[in-house]
Amino acid sequence: MDNEYTEMINTERLANLFTRIVEIDSVSGHEHAVSVEIRKIAQALGAVYEIDDSDRNTGSNTGNLILKFKGNRPGKPLLLSAHMDTVEPGCGIKPRLQNGVFTSDGSTILGADDKSAIAIILEVITVLIENQLPHCPLEFVLTTCEEIGLKGAKHFDFSLLSATKGYVLDTSDIGIIVTKAPAANRLEFKIIGKDAHAGVAPEEGVNAIYYASKAIAGLELGRIDHETTCNIGVITGGIATNIIPNMVIVRGEVRSHNNDKLKMVTERIVKSFQNSVQSRAGDGKNPDLPRLEYTIENDFPLTNIPEDHPVITIAQQAAKNLGRSLKFKSTGGGSDANIFFENGIMAGVIGTGMTDMHTVRESIKLEDMVQTANLLLEIIRLNSL
Repeated sequence: MDNEYTEMINTERLANLFTRIVEIDSVSGHEHAVSVEIRKIAQALGAVYEIDDSDRNTGSNTGNLILKFKGNRPGKPLLLSAHMDTVEPGCGIKPRLQNGVFTSDGSTILGADDKSAIAIILEVITVLIENQLPHCPLEFVLTTCEEIGLKGAKHFDFSLLSATKGYVLDTSDIGIIVTKAPAANRLEFKIIGKDAHAGVAPEEGVNAIYYASKAIAGLELGRIDHETTCNIGVITGGIATNIIPNMVIVRGEVRSHNNDKLKMVTERIVKSFQNSVQSRAGDGKNPDLPRLEYTIENDFPLTNIPEDHPVITIAQQAAKNLGRSLKFKSTGGGSDANIFFENGIMAGVIGTGMTDMHTVRESIKLEDMVQTANLLLEIIRLNSL
């Protein structure tokens, strides 16, 4: 690695920047304040910014933030992306740094998911600008409402971007790059029955929970094969033990790295619910009950980046130049990268070191953030040759 790029990450500045950002509340739908702060930092570095109108559809109090940094080398822009929102409990975060590890005070999450990524990217850009290092144009996309269904990315105005490849910083392990992620369908079934007194006149009722249970009992759940998973996660219904339940709602999901399998398993689940409802011929009093209503929503599309794609090979070469390795990984989760892929942008997912995300035990090592910053700096250098 060229000497000009070594030991340039300012650890103290990175720590202070991370602290500054996580102290700004930004639970999903309330990203405006942190967006303003990030914009202020980036503009001081020479960025131009745009905010799309995704808030019309996401319900956030701001749109996605796009920051553009003019390169001092020719070439296509490189995408860097993270999300601004956090999960609950995410208000009043008080970060602590002890023995090189950031935590919260235990009453909230830390917000390293995904503000560690934001701090890392801003530090890297600061290093590039202040040292006048060679770099290609950079497009920095900060999304809203990622934690509640990738909503910001789903409603992102892709006409605002020129980049066709890049990196999303939104996973734990700093030694991997995610090249494959599944597509997912979100399912909701509503079975409508008829209420009645469970002790006095059970014959008068049509038990919605019974037919839902019968449908679920006929399903294969969990890991279906090496590419596919299926889960029933929420069941809501019933009022009291002495009332025949007249409605139940069942929510679940199917994920697969294979679109044909995603469709097949989804159809199998729907058929099980249809068969359960149709198993009751009805009677003179309730000929149309139980009744089934259902919705299928594509939660996110799959990602499948070829392992010989420059996004992958350049990242691996960057790691090698730093004396490290970067392994391919196939994940079972979705991220904004899935939405970028669907829109023609190859975006590998790399880690920042965050652990125990979505819990009050969340933490991140400052050294891992530095390692990711160095990797990103070298990736940008290789993309600028």
